[in-house]
Amino acid sequence: MLLPLSIFFATYALMLALPGYRHIVALASAALFVALGILPPGGVLPAVDFNVILMLAGTMAIVSLFIESNMPQRIADILLARTKNVCRAIVALAVFAGIISAFVDNVATLLIVAPVGLAIAKKLKIPPIPVLISIAVSSNLQGAATLVGDTTSILLGGYAKLDFLDFFVFRGRPGIFWAVELGALATTPVIYMIFRRYRDSVPKPEIAAVSDYFPSVLLVGLVALLICASFIPDKPEITNGLICAALGAAGTVRAALKRGSAALKRVLREIDYVTLLLLAGLFVVIAGITEAGVIDAIGDAFVRLSAGSVFGIYTLLVFGSVIFSAFIDNIPYVATMLPVVTVVSDGLGADPTLLYFGLLVGATLGGNLTPIGASANITAIGILRREGYEVRVRDFVRIGAPFTLVAVTVGYIFVWFVWRQRLI
Repeated sequence: MLLPLSIFFATYALMLALPGYRHIVALASAALFVALGILPPGGVLPAVDFNVILMLAGTMAIVSLFIESNMPQRIADILLARTKNVCRAIVALAVFAGIISAFVDNVATLLIVAPVGLAIAKKLKIPPIPVLISIAVSSNLQGAATLVGDTTSILLGGYAKLDFLDFFVFRGRPGIFWAVELGALATTPVIYMIFRRYRDSVPKPEIAAVSDYFPSVLLVGLVALLICASFIPDKPEITNGLICAALGAAGTVRAALKRGSAALKRVLREIDYVTLLLLAGLFVVIAGITEAGVIDAIGDAFVRLSAGSVFGIYTLLVFGSVIFSAFIDNIPYVATMLPVVTVVSDGLGADPTLLYFGLLVGATLGGNLTPIGASANITAIGILRREGYEVRVRDFVRIGAPFTLVAVTVGYIFVWFVWRQRLI
Protein backbone atom coordinates (compact mmCIF):
# COMPACT_ATOMS: atom_id res chain seq x y z
CA MET A 1 0.00 0.00 0.00
CA LEU A 2 2.98 2.30 0.58
CA LEU A 3 3.90 2.57 -3.11
CA PRO A 4 0.45 3.55 -4.46
CA LEU A 5 0.01 5.96 -1.54
CA SER A 6 3.36 7.57 -2.32
CA ILE A 7 2.46 7.92 -6.00
CA PHE A 8 -0.88 9.45 -5.04
CA PHE A 9 0.68 12.07 -2.74
CA ALA A 10 3.35 12.83 -5.33
CA THR A 11 0.60 13.32 -7.93
CA TYR A 12 -1.16 15.88 -5.74
CA ALA A 13 2.10 17.66 -4.89
CA LEU A 14 3.01 17.97 -8.57
CA MET A 15 -0.47 19.21 -9.50
CA LEU A 16 -0.12 21.93 -6.88
CA ALA A 17 3.41 22.83 -7.98
CA LEU A 18 2.62 22.72 -11.72
CA PRO A 19 -0.98 23.98 -12.10
CA GLY A 20 -0.57 24.48 -15.84
CA TYR A 21 0.35 20.83 -16.30
CA ARG A 22 -2.17 19.16 -13.98
CA HIS A 23 -3.65 17.08 -16.78
CA ILE A 24 -0.23 15.79 -17.82
CA VAL A 25 0.62 14.91 -14.20
CA ALA A 26 -2.69 13.05 -13.77
CA LEU A 27 -2.29 11.12 -17.02
CA ALA A 28 1.34 10.24 -16.24
CA SER A 29 0.33 9.06 -12.77
CA ALA A 30 -2.46 6.95 -14.28
CA ALA A 31 0.01 5.37 -16.72
CA LEU A 32 2.37 4.65 -13.81
CA PHE A 33 -0.36 2.85 -11.88
CA VAL A 34 -0.97 0.62 -14.89
CA ALA A 35 2.73 0.12 -15.70
CA LEU A 36 3.46 -0.99 -12.12
CA GLY A 37 0.58 -3.46 -12.20
CA ILE A 38 -1.34 -1.70 -9.41
CA LEU A 39 -4.30 -1.36 -11.77
CA PRO A 40 -4.68 -3.96 -14.53
CA PRO A 41 -4.91 -2.60 -18.11
CA GLY A 42 -8.43 -4.00 -18.36
CA GLY A 43 -9.52 -1.73 -15.52
CA VAL A 44 -8.60 1.53 -17.25
CA LEU A 45 -11.67 2.09 -19.44
CA PRO A 46 -14.18 0.98 -16.75
CA ALA A 47 -12.50 3.42 -14.34
CA VAL A 48 -13.18 6.45 -16.56
CA ASP A 49 -16.66 7.87 -16.02
CA PHE A 50 -17.58 8.69 -19.60
CA ASN A 51 -20.96 9.99 -18.48
CA VAL A 52 -19.18 12.80 -16.63
CA ILE A 53 -16.77 13.45 -19.52
CA LEU A 54 -19.59 13.68 -22.08
CA MET A 55 -21.71 15.89 -19.83
CA LEU A 56 -18.86 18.33 -19.39
CA ALA A 57 -17.87 18.41 -23.07
CA GLY A 58 -21.45 18.87 -24.30
CA THR A 59 -22.26 21.54 -21.73
CA MET A 60 -19.07 23.47 -22.55
CA ALA A 61 -20.04 23.60 -26.24
CA ILE A 62 -23.59 24.81 -25.49
CA VAL A 63 -22.34 27.45 -23.04
CA SER A 64 -19.85 28.74 -25.62
CA LEU A 65 -22.64 29.23 -28.15
CA PHE A 66 -24.91 30.77 -25.50
CA ILE A 67 -22.31 33.40 -24.59
CA GLU A 68 -21.55 34.16 -28.24
CA SER A 69 -25.26 34.77 -28.91
CA ASN A 70 -25.17 37.80 -26.57
CA MET A 71 -28.21 36.61 -24.61
CA PRO A 72 -26.49 36.84 -21.17
CA GLN A 73 -25.34 40.40 -21.96
CA ARG A 74 -28.90 41.35 -22.93
CA ILE A 75 -30.28 39.97 -19.67
CA ALA A 76 -27.65 41.89 -17.68
CA ASP A 77 -28.50 45.12 -19.53
CA ILE A 78 -32.22 44.69 -18.84
CA LEU A 79 -31.43 44.04 -15.20
CA LEU A 80 -29.36 47.23 -14.92
CA ALA A 81 -32.04 49.27 -16.64
CA ARG A 82 -34.42 48.35 -13.82
CA THR A 83 -32.18 49.27 -10.88
CA LYS A 84 -32.39 52.64 -9.09
CA ASN A 85 -28.85 53.17 -7.75
CA VAL A 86 -25.29 51.83 -7.84
CA CYS A 87 -25.63 49.74 -4.68
CA ARG A 88 -28.68 47.92 -5.98
CA ALA A 89 -27.08 47.54 -9.41
CA ILE A 90 -24.00 45.81 -8.00
CA VAL A 91 -26.12 43.57 -5.75
CA ALA A 92 -28.31 42.73 -8.75
CA LEU A 93 -25.26 41.91 -10.90
CA ALA A 94 -23.86 39.64 -8.19
CA VAL A 95 -27.19 37.84 -7.79
CA PHE A 96 -27.51 37.58 -11.57
CA ALA A 97 -24.02 36.05 -11.77
CA GLY A 98 -25.05 33.48 -9.16
CA ILE A 99 -28.24 32.53 -11.00
CA ILE A 100 -26.43 32.16 -14.34
CA SER A 101 -23.65 30.08 -12.76
CA ALA A 102 -26.21 27.50 -11.64
CA PHE A 103 -26.38 26.51 -15.33
CA VAL A 104 -23.20 27.96 -16.86
CA ASP A 105 -19.56 27.44 -15.91
CA ASN A 106 -18.40 29.86 -13.19
CA VAL A 107 -15.54 31.35 -15.21
CA ALA A 108 -17.79 31.81 -18.25
CA THR A 109 -20.34 33.53 -16.00
CA LEU A 110 -17.69 35.89 -14.68
CA LEU A 111 -16.55 36.74 -18.20
CA ILE A 112 -20.16 37.62 -19.04
CA VAL A 113 -20.89 39.82 -16.02
CA ALA A 114 -17.50 41.29 -15.07
CA PRO A 115 -17.27 43.73 -18.02
CA VAL A 116 -20.65 45.18 -17.04
CA GLY A 117 -19.50 45.70 -13.43
CA LEU A 118 -16.22 47.16 -14.60
CA ALA A 119 -18.00 49.62 -16.91
CA ILE A 120 -20.26 50.81 -14.08
CA ALA A 121 -17.27 51.31 -11.77
CA LYS A 122 -15.42 53.35 -14.39
CA LYS A 123 -18.39 55.55 -15.28
CA LEU A 124 -19.18 56.36 -11.66
CA LYS A 125 -15.53 56.47 -10.55
CA ILE A 126 -15.96 53.91 -7.77
CA PRO A 127 -13.34 51.24 -6.84
CA PRO A 128 -13.74 48.32 -9.28
CA ILE A 129 -11.92 45.79 -7.08
CA PRO A 130 -14.78 45.08 -4.63
CA VAL A 131 -17.27 45.09 -7.52
CA LEU A 132 -15.51 42.32 -9.43
CA ILE A 133 -14.70 40.34 -6.28
CA SER A 134 -18.40 40.35 -5.34
CA ILE A 135 -19.37 39.13 -8.81
CA ALA A 136 -16.68 36.42 -8.69
CA VAL A 137 -17.61 34.98 -5.29
CA SER A 138 -21.29 35.04 -6.18
CA SER A 139 -20.70 33.22 -9.47
CA ASN A 140 -18.62 30.62 -7.63
CA LEU A 141 -21.30 30.10 -4.97
CA GLN A 142 -24.17 28.65 -6.96
CA GLY A 143 -22.24 26.21 -9.14
CA ALA A 144 -23.24 23.40 -6.77
CA ALA A 145 -26.95 24.18 -7.08
CA THR A 146 -27.70 22.02 -10.14
CA LEU A 147 -26.32 18.99 -11.92
CA VAL A 148 -24.83 21.09 -14.74
CA GLY A 149 -23.69 24.09 -12.68
CA ASP A 150 -20.13 23.03 -11.90
CA THR A 151 -17.68 20.21 -12.49
CA THR A 152 -17.97 19.16 -8.83
CA SER A 153 -21.75 18.80 -9.22
CA ILE A 154 -21.31 16.70 -12.34
CA LEU A 155 -18.78 14.55 -10.46
CA LEU A 156 -21.24 13.99 -7.60
CA GLY A 157 -24.09 13.28 -10.01
CA GLY A 158 -22.03 10.72 -11.90
CA TYR A 159 -20.64 9.03 -8.79
CA ALA A 160 -23.84 8.93 -6.70
CA LYS A 161 -26.13 8.35 -9.72
CA LEU A 162 -28.04 11.58 -9.12
CA ASP A 163 -30.26 13.02 -11.85
CA PHE A 164 -31.08 16.66 -12.49
CA LEU A 165 -34.17 16.68 -10.27
CA ASP A 166 -32.33 14.90 -7.43
CA PHE A 167 -30.48 18.16 -6.74
CA PHE A 168 -33.88 19.72 -5.97
CA VAL A 169 -35.75 16.87 -4.28
CA PHE A 170 -34.10 13.58 -3.35
CA ARG A 171 -35.90 10.71 -1.67
CA GLY A 172 -38.71 13.04 -0.73
CA ARG A 173 -36.47 15.62 0.96
CA PRO A 174 -34.98 18.93 -0.19
CA GLY A 175 -31.75 18.47 -2.15
CA ILE A 176 -28.56 20.48 -2.15
CA PHE A 177 -30.08 23.12 -4.45
CA TRP A 178 -31.94 24.57 -1.46
CA ALA A 179 -28.85 24.58 0.75
CA VAL A 180 -26.97 26.58 -1.90
CA GLU A 181 -29.87 28.96 -2.53
CA LEU A 182 -30.33 29.64 1.17
CA GLY A 183 -26.60 30.38 1.33
CA ALA A 184 -26.96 32.75 -1.62
CA LEU A 185 -29.93 34.47 0.02
CA ALA A 186 -28.01 34.88 3.27
CA THR A 187 -24.97 36.38 1.50
CA THR A 188 -26.95 39.04 -0.37
CA PRO A 189 -27.00 41.35 2.70
CA VAL A 190 -23.21 40.91 2.95
CA ILE A 191 -22.78 42.42 -0.53
CA TYR A 192 -25.37 45.09 0.22
CA MET A 193 -23.49 46.20 3.35
CA ILE A 194 -20.23 46.50 1.39
CA PHE A 195 -21.76 48.86 -1.18
CA ARG A 196 -24.48 50.54 0.89
CA ARG A 197 -22.87 53.98 0.67
CA TYR A 198 -23.00 54.07 -3.16
CA ARG A 199 -26.35 55.73 -3.85
CA ASP A 200 -25.68 57.44 -7.20
CA SER A 201 -28.07 56.66 -10.02
CA VAL A 202 -27.02 54.15 -12.69
CA PRO A 203 -26.69 55.32 -16.29
CA LYS A 204 -29.21 53.42 -18.38
CA PRO A 205 -27.39 50.97 -20.66
CA GLU A 206 -28.13 50.33 -24.29
CA ILE A 207 -29.83 46.93 -24.40
CA ALA A 208 -27.64 44.46 -26.29
CA ALA A 209 -29.15 42.66 -29.28
CA VAL A 210 -29.24 38.86 -29.42
CA SER A 211 -27.57 37.50 -32.53
CA ASP A 212 -28.99 33.97 -32.31
CA TYR A 213 -31.74 32.54 -30.11
CA PHE A 214 -30.94 28.90 -30.90
CA PRO A 215 -28.25 28.51 -28.17
CA SER A 216 -30.80 29.72 -25.59
CA VAL A 217 -33.21 27.08 -26.89
CA LEU A 218 -30.43 24.50 -26.60
CA LEU A 219 -29.71 25.44 -22.98
CA VAL A 220 -33.39 25.30 -22.01
CA GLY A 221 -33.74 22.05 -23.96
CA LEU A 222 -30.76 20.59 -22.11
CA VAL A 223 -32.38 21.27 -18.73
CA ALA A 224 -35.75 19.95 -19.97
CA LEU A 225 -34.26 16.71 -21.34
CA LEU A 226 -32.23 16.11 -18.16
CA ILE A 227 -35.44 16.56 -16.16
CA CYS A 228 -37.29 14.11 -18.44
CA ALA A 229 -34.43 11.63 -18.13
CA SER A 230 -34.89 11.74 -14.35
CA PHE A 231 -38.18 9.88 -14.79
CA ILE A 232 -36.77 7.02 -16.90
CA PRO A 233 -36.35 3.90 -14.72
CA ASP A 234 -33.23 1.77 -15.10
CA LYS A 235 -31.79 3.98 -17.83
CA PRO A 236 -28.16 3.48 -18.94
CA GLU A 237 -25.67 5.30 -16.72
CA ILE A 238 -24.37 7.26 -19.70
CA THR A 239 -27.81 8.76 -20.54
CA ASN A 240 -27.16 12.27 -19.20
CA GLY A 241 -23.79 12.38 -20.92
CA LEU A 242 -25.31 11.40 -24.25
CA ILE A 243 -28.00 14.09 -23.90
CA CYS A 244 -25.42 16.82 -23.25
CA ALA A 245 -23.06 15.59 -25.97
CA ALA A 246 -25.85 15.29 -28.56
CA LEU A 247 -27.15 18.82 -27.94
CA GLY A 248 -23.61 20.22 -27.88
CA ALA A 249 -22.85 18.49 -31.18
CA ALA A 250 -26.13 19.74 -32.71
CA GLY A 251 -25.32 23.32 -31.76
CA THR A 252 -21.76 23.03 -33.03
CA VAL A 253 -22.80 21.53 -36.39
CA ARG A 254 -25.48 24.21 -36.84
CA ALA A 255 -22.96 26.96 -36.09
CA ALA A 256 -20.53 25.47 -38.62
CA LEU A 257 -23.21 25.20 -41.32
CA LYS A 258 -24.47 28.73 -40.65
CA ARG A 259 -21.19 30.61 -40.18
CA GLY A 260 -18.53 28.35 -41.62
CA SER A 261 -15.40 26.66 -40.29
CA ALA A 262 -14.39 29.66 -38.18
CA ALA A 263 -17.45 29.11 -35.96
CA LEU A 264 -16.63 25.42 -35.66
CA LYS A 265 -13.05 26.17 -34.64
CA ARG A 266 -14.22 28.71 -32.07
CA VAL A 267 -16.57 26.25 -30.33
CA LEU A 268 -13.95 23.52 -30.36
CA ARG A 269 -11.41 25.94 -28.82
CA GLU A 270 -13.83 26.80 -26.03
CA ILE A 271 -14.04 23.19 -24.82
CA ASP A 272 -11.77 22.80 -21.81
CA TYR A 273 -9.76 19.77 -22.89
CA VAL A 274 -7.35 20.23 -19.99
CA THR A 275 -10.13 19.58 -17.45
CA LEU A 276 -11.43 16.61 -19.46
CA LEU A 277 -7.97 15.03 -19.59
CA LEU A 278 -7.38 15.83 -15.92
CA LEU A 279 -10.58 14.03 -14.93
CA ALA A 280 -9.82 11.04 -17.15
CA GLY A 281 -6.42 10.68 -15.50
CA LEU A 282 -7.83 11.18 -12.00
CA PHE A 283 -10.49 8.53 -12.53
CA VAL A 284 -7.76 5.99 -13.31
CA VAL A 285 -5.57 7.14 -10.39
CA ILE A 286 -8.48 6.83 -7.96
CA ALA A 287 -9.32 3.39 -9.34
CA GLY A 288 -5.67 2.45 -8.75
CA ILE A 289 -5.57 3.56 -5.11
CA THR A 290 -8.97 1.92 -4.56
CA GLU A 291 -7.61 -1.34 -5.97
CA ALA A 292 -4.62 -1.05 -3.62
CA GLY A 293 -6.85 -0.51 -0.55
CA VAL A 294 -5.75 3.10 0.02
CA ILE A 295 -9.31 4.52 -0.11
CA ASP A 296 -10.48 1.99 2.49
CA ALA A 297 -7.56 2.88 4.74
CA ILE A 298 -8.26 6.63 4.48
CA GLY A 299 -11.95 6.02 5.15
CA ASP A 300 -11.18 3.89 8.21
CA ALA A 301 -8.88 6.62 9.52
CA PHE A 302 -11.71 9.15 9.22
CA VAL A 303 -14.08 6.84 11.09
CA ARG A 304 -11.55 6.41 13.93
CA LEU A 305 -10.91 10.15 14.02
CA SER A 306 -14.62 10.86 14.41
CA ALA A 307 -14.96 8.33 17.25
CA GLY A 308 -18.08 6.97 15.57
CA SER A 309 -19.87 10.33 15.58
CA VAL A 310 -21.81 11.13 12.39
CA PHE A 311 -22.05 14.78 13.43
CA GLY A 312 -18.31 14.89 14.11
CA ILE A 313 -17.33 13.47 10.73
CA TYR A 314 -19.90 15.66 8.95
CA THR A 315 -18.51 18.79 10.61
CA LEU A 316 -14.93 17.74 9.90
CA LEU A 317 -15.77 17.02 6.27
CA VAL A 318 -17.55 20.34 5.63
CA PHE A 319 -15.07 22.68 7.29
CA GLY A 320 -12.04 20.60 6.37
CA SER A 321 -13.19 20.88 2.75
CA VAL A 322 -13.49 24.64 3.14
CA ILE A 323 -9.85 24.86 4.23
CA PHE A 324 -8.58 22.51 1.51
CA SER A 325 -10.59 24.21 -1.24
CA ALA A 326 -9.30 27.61 -0.18
CA PHE A 327 -5.85 26.58 -1.42
CA ILE A 328 -6.23 23.68 -3.88
CA ASP A 329 -8.42 23.00 -6.90
CA ASN A 330 -11.69 21.46 -5.77
CA ILE A 331 -12.03 19.20 -8.83
CA PRO A 332 -9.29 16.66 -7.91
CA TYR A 333 -10.22 17.07 -4.24
CA VAL A 334 -13.89 16.15 -4.76
CA ALA A 335 -13.01 13.36 -7.21
CA THR A 336 -10.75 11.82 -4.56
CA MET A 337 -13.06 12.36 -1.58
CA LEU A 338 -16.25 10.90 -3.07
CA PRO A 339 -15.13 7.25 -2.69
CA VAL A 340 -13.66 8.10 0.74
CA VAL A 341 -17.05 9.45 1.81
CA THR A 342 -18.68 6.18 0.75
CA VAL A 343 -16.28 4.16 2.91
CA VAL A 344 -16.78 6.54 5.86
CA SER A 345 -20.58 6.41 5.64
CA ASP A 346 -20.50 2.61 5.46
CA GLY A 347 -18.24 2.51 8.52
CA LEU A 348 -20.56 4.82 10.48
CA GLY A 349 -23.80 3.26 9.26
CA ALA A 350 -24.93 6.67 7.94
CA ASP A 351 -26.69 7.64 4.76
CA PRO A 352 -23.90 8.79 2.41
CA THR A 353 -26.17 11.55 1.06
CA LEU A 354 -25.52 13.60 4.20
CA LEU A 355 -21.77 13.44 3.62
CA TYR A 356 -22.01 13.83 -0.17
CA PHE A 357 -23.92 17.08 0.21
CA GLY A 358 -21.65 18.19 3.05
CA LEU A 359 -18.61 17.59 0.85
CA LEU A 360 -20.09 19.68 -1.95
CA VAL A 361 -21.06 22.52 0.42
CA GLY A 362 -17.54 22.74 1.87
CA ALA A 363 -15.56 22.11 -1.32
CA THR A 364 -17.54 24.40 -3.63
CA LEU A 365 -18.26 27.32 -1.30
CA GLY A 366 -14.85 27.13 0.40
CA GLY A 367 -13.11 28.34 -2.75
CA ASN A 368 -14.36 31.86 -1.98
CA LEU A 369 -12.16 32.14 1.08
CA THR A 370 -8.98 33.10 -0.80
CA PRO A 371 -8.04 34.67 -4.15
CA ILE A 372 -6.63 31.35 -5.39
CA GLY A 373 -9.43 29.10 -4.15
CA ALA A 374 -11.52 29.16 -7.34
CA SER A 375 -10.93 29.71 -11.04
CA ALA A 376 -13.53 32.52 -11.09
CA ASN A 377 -11.56 34.38 -8.40
CA ILE A 378 -8.29 34.02 -10.30
CA THR A 379 -9.99 35.20 -13.49
CA ALA A 380 -11.42 38.29 -11.76
CA ILE A 381 -8.01 39.21 -10.40
CA GLY A 382 -6.53 38.76 -13.88
CA ILE A 383 -9.12 41.12 -15.38
CA LEU A 384 -8.40 43.73 -12.72
CA ARG A 385 -4.65 43.41 -13.24
CA ARG A 386 -5.04 44.03 -16.97
CA GLU A 387 -6.97 47.19 -16.06
CA GLY A 388 -4.09 48.34 -13.86
CA TYR A 389 -5.48 47.33 -10.45
CA GLU A 390 -3.50 45.12 -8.07
CA VAL A 391 -5.66 43.02 -5.74
CA ARG A 392 -4.14 42.46 -2.30
CA VAL A 393 -5.06 39.36 -0.31
CA ARG A 394 -6.74 41.50 2.34
CA ASP A 395 -8.87 43.19 -0.36
CA PHE A 396 -10.22 39.81 -1.36
CA VAL A 397 -10.56 38.33 2.13
CA ARG A 398 -12.51 41.37 3.32
CA ILE A 399 -15.34 40.23 1.03
CA GLY A 400 -14.57 36.53 0.56
CA ALA A 401 -14.26 35.60 4.25
CA PRO A 402 -17.67 36.85 5.48
CA PHE A 403 -19.28 35.67 2.24
CA THR A 404 -17.84 32.16 2.68
CA LEU A 405 -18.55 31.97 6.41
CA VAL A 406 -22.21 32.91 5.96
CA ALA A 407 -22.82 30.69 2.92
CA VAL A 408 -21.07 27.61 4.34
CA THR A 409 -22.69 27.94 7.78
CA VAL A 410 -26.19 28.21 6.30
CA GLY A 411 -25.59 25.25 3.95
CA TYR A 412 -23.97 23.23 6.74
CA ILE A 413 -26.94 23.73 9.11
CA PHE A 414 -29.54 23.10 6.39
CA VAL A 415 -28.01 19.84 5.15
CA TRP A 416 -27.52 18.53 8.69
CA PHE A 417 -31.08 19.15 9.84
CA VAL A 418 -32.61 17.85 6.62
CA TRP A 419 -30.49 14.69 6.28
CA ARG A 420 -29.20 13.79 9.76
CA GLN A 421 -32.00 11.32 10.57
CA ARG A 422 -31.67 9.31 7.39
CA LEU A 423 -29.75 6.27 8.57
CA ILE A 424 -29.17 3.06 6.67
